[in-house]
Amino acid sequence: MSDELDPITPESALTYYLDARQYDLSDDTLRSHRYRIESFIRWLQSPDYGDGEVLNMNDVDLRMIHAYRVFKREENFEGDEPCNAVTMQGQVSTLRVFFQYIADINAVPEELADRVRLPRLQHGEDVSETVLDSERANAILDYLHKWEYATSEHVAFLILWRTSCRLGGLRALDLSDFDREERALCFRHRPKTDTGLKNGTRGERDVSLKPQVAAVIEEYIDGPHRHRVTDEFGRSPLVTTTNGRPSPTTIRIWCYKWTRPCAIGEACPDGRDLDECEATDYNESSKCPFSVSSHPVRSGSITAFRDAGAPREVVSDRGDVSEKILEKHYDRASSRQRMRRRQEFIPDDL
Repeated sequence: MSDELDPITPESALTYYLDARQYDLSDDTLRSHRYRIESFIRWLQSPDYGDGEVLNMNDVDLRMIHAYRVFKREENFEGDEPCNAVTMQGQVSTLRVFFQYIADINAVPEELADRVRLPRLQHGEDVSETVLDSERANAILDYLHKWEYATSEHVAFLILWRTSCRLGGLRALDLSDFDREERALCFRHRPKTDTGLKNGTRGERDVSLKPQVAAVIEEYIDGPHRHRVTDEFGRSPLVTTTNGRPSPTTIRIWCYKWTRPCAIGEACPDGRDLDECEATDYNESSKCPFSVSSHPVRSGSITAFRDAGAPREVVSDRGDVSEKILEKHYDRASSRQRMRRRQEFIPDDL
């Protein structure tokens, strides 16, 4: 430990970092940074990992950071899968930024962040292949339409699929953001009341809905399944729970729940005995190897719109994603799908 450093606990360093960044990061990104740094702090303070408890950030060095990376890559905490290359890059990238900020208060040496090297990714490793295909999405929506019609979970999944919005965008919707006459949803950035959009005011947009989609939302609003509640800021959420606006965790669980094949009456592809499968429990649905969170739902939605012939710029505006990012990270079409998209633009006489 250098004599020039000022002692500080890992928790206090994290508090400083989150406070310093609360205005320049979106709520989702800030939560992601908190989660990654808390994982590192948990490792530092656990006597079962590394060299024992580390209660002062002054003691963190490159050797310790490398040991943490090996732990995350090879073991990870109980219940968590070992990190792949992409996840590891995100973990290390966040830690580097964390070290840069707390170096300003002499918690770690100034040069520490620069000496932490990011994992190198092979070509294609930075692109997620997890996507909900349109056939599965439509099967889920057909089931919800029949058995869970106009419930909060039905409407949430319907909006995610039909608008390609992010989880945060769904949460941000108020009752007044649904335009009945124009059949549209208006996504607005309201960070002061806990519903900021990922891209701030640039992410604000109005998204049109097909009549049948708007009809479900209308019946939800007027029907018995929508709770007449307000959030802690006095706003009326469009999609509600008994406690008000659904949390990000709640929406993720809804996605995991309904993307399990067994949830919509399909046979388990693994042939599991449903009486013994832990993933049949509501809170354990993410453990189903075939369930997905909201991000693959968004990716699948974007791919489905592109396959249906929607121009890239239209999908880009509708889903609040740049065309470059859309092409790289969200549009998971195969080479054959891309060929079919291009066919209609090839003249017959060439």
